Amino acid sequence: MSKICQLTGKKVMTGNNVSHSKRRTKRKFLPNLITKKFYIPEEDRHITLKISTSSLRTINKIGISAAMKRAKEQGFLK
Repeated sequence: MSKICQLTGKKVMTGNNVSHSKRRTKRKFLPNLITKKFYIPEEDRHITLKISTSSLRTINKIGISAAMKRAKEQGFLK
């Protein structure tokens, strides 16, 4: 499975390792992803999402239903 957050769309970024002598080599910045199971009371079912830890904080703040609605509007969740 790809390293993309299903709620925010965060994905791998590329950049450079820069040494003391300013020599540059390619590197990857990976998102901090977790696989988490959520219960949706409106639909009375569980879903498993691969999300970033920052979106987990958003879910704790606004709720899973509102976060999924926001992700569908932005086109990250089908």
